[in-house]
Amino acid sequence: MDTLSAFAAIVGRPNVGKSSLLNAMVGRKVAIVSDKPQTTRTRIMGVVTRDKTQLVFLDTPGNHKPRTRLGDFMVRSIGEAVSGVDVGILVTEPRVNIREEEETLLEQFAKQRLPKILVINKIDTVTDKGHLLEVIAAWKERAAFDAILPVSALMGDGLDELFAVLEGFAVESPHFFPADATSDQTEQALASEVIREKMLQLLRQEIPHGIAVAIERMGDRETDKGTIIDIDAYIYCERDSHKGMVIGKKGAMLKQIASLARVDLEELFGAKVNLQCWVKVKEDWRNRQGFLSGLGYKLD
Repeated sequence: MDTLSAFAAIVGRPNVGKSSLLNAMVGRKVAIVSDKPQTTRTRIMGVVTRDKTQLVFLDTPGNHKPRTRLGDFMVRSIGEAVSGVDVGILVTEPRVNIREEEETLLEQFAKQRLPKILVINKIDTVTDKGHLLEVIAAWKERAAFDAILPVSALMGDGLDELFAVLEGFAVESPHFFPADATSDQTEQALASEVIREKMLQLLRQEIPHGIAVAIERMGDRETDKGTIIDIDAYIYCERDSHKGMVIGKKGAMLKQIASLARVDLEELFGAKVNLQCWVKVKEDWRNRQGFLSGLGYKLD
């Protein structure tokens, strides 16, 4: 057998750039990003095949203290991802102090006896390189990493070095995905996440965390101008007041959300998209296990 494979879990605190790193490694958008914590809710898989080596990345939600059943699902998915991979990637920012959530993740690595790489992201924000050396020294003192790599997912700096290190963990194995695969996400899942991303970007901080997006219908149709993808999406809020904010005055906010999402979806799918969005209220949906299961958040 002349093919190699490696699975890597990407973990870290919320908002350190895990999804941005995944997208940069894969070379296309497979995970949504925003500047708000807990953007990622599920384990998202990204795939990169370089010659005979296939790397499979598992992006995970940010490690935090859960307050709802949805939060329980998010935190549990981190442990499940770490338990079944060849190497763990702990993503952090260029800070000297190590946070409690990061200590917990290091403990999970130790329990699994998992090789670990520290990725110090957002180095494009550092003007004093002496500070970066202090950050590296602090982490070296805390744990024995197999590698410590400063990167900028935004600028693409350090990614070649990260690829080289990760390929060293690949073992002789068949490839688990076709060579042109980039993710295990369905088109419906990608569509719902892109819509949610736009709400994270446009709405007040607390509102998007109480919002879920479900794709009710998605299908292609041929026209004399080419393929059009029809998408019907339901946006669920926990409160009537939030529903009003999502819709906006005379529907302006909902129109802006759909318009921005449509642009990204057309780029992702390579076809025109007809996106229709409706907003409904589902009180306390983050604690309703039946509803969560229907969205794919299954705790069992």
